[in-house]
Amino acid sequence: MPGTLVLATTENAGLTRNALEVLAGGKKLRALLGEPVGAAILGRELSAHVPLLFAYGADQVYRAEHQLLERYQGDAFASVMHQICQRAQPNMVLLAGDSIGREVGPRLANRLKAGFVADFVDFDLEAASGRLRFTRQTYGGKAMAVMQPKAFPVVATAKLRAMEPPTKEEGRTGEEIVVDVALEASQLKTRVLEKIQEEVTGVKLEDAKIVVSGGRGVRGPEGFKVLEQLAQVIKGAVGASRAATDAGWVPPSWQVGQTGKSVSPDLYLAFGISGATQHVAGISGAKNIVAINTDPEAPIYKVAQLGVVGDWKAVATKLIESCKELTGR
Repeated sequence: MPGTLVLATTENAGLTRNALEVLAGGKKLRALLGEPVGAAILGRELSAHVPLLFAYGADQVYRAEHQLLERYQGDAFASVMHQICQRAQPNMVLLAGDSIGREVGPRLANRLKAGFVADFVDFDLEAASGRLRFTRQTYGGKAMAVMQPKAFPVVATAKLRAMEPPTKEEGRTGEEIVVDVALEASQLKTRVLEKIQEEVTGVKLEDAKIVVSGGRGVRGPEGFKVLEQLAQVIKGAVGASRAATDAGWVPPSWQVGQTGKSVSPDLYLAFGISGATQHVAGISGAKNIVAINTDPEAPIYKVAQLGVVGDWKAVATKLIESCKELTGR
């Protein structure tokens, strides 16, 4: 190639937002380094996705189809990505920092004998040397670390919602490369026995423009019923702190934070959340944070644009009433 290769994932017959974010990273690298961007897409019946990948910035698309790739399986994806990299010879491999990227990225770096950067939030060129460097959060978002690769290739995962999806360019084309996959079931050390899909109603948490989140201060699952009512009225999604999910009040998939989901809504409402560093790391992309807590010294106020010291339930109930009046629902 050489240049940048991104892993483009699919869901519900379409490209995921995570795929579009790493394509945005690839386009930025192309602007900085002047090198092409390739997109690897793995699965079955993928032809319809190829024009979209070109439209969102890919110069080449490596299409790998095999029956063992129909469902995501870490061993299979790592093996096929290694085969694609051997053919494309990229200097950089970008993956989203989701469950797939966190599993495949380190495995791929090991196979390529490459450097590895996890959960970067940005990258640029050092002015003096012109060398690429990555920025990532440390200490739960309290500090930023700058990492500069000494050798290439480098495999890197992008922190979710750290980049905005690129603009779609209708009519843009590129080179499609069909990959002859060498993959057998005997190579796979693990296999998927069953997939249980959690039912999601309304907007997905990680894609929501408004997130209504609760913590230990909500005091139980009954409190989250109130937050769900508020989220429904304002067309938002419900999130939670780790304390709330660990207590079993809500599903683990609702967790926002360093060990949960990263969100970047226009508005983040934090009810009864103290503001632990791991939680704050997951909301660093939020444009506006409103915190409601009875403790005037809660750390969450340090990152919030607006703070309300008071009973969370009284505030939430009043918001529901006011929003219903305004929307007529």
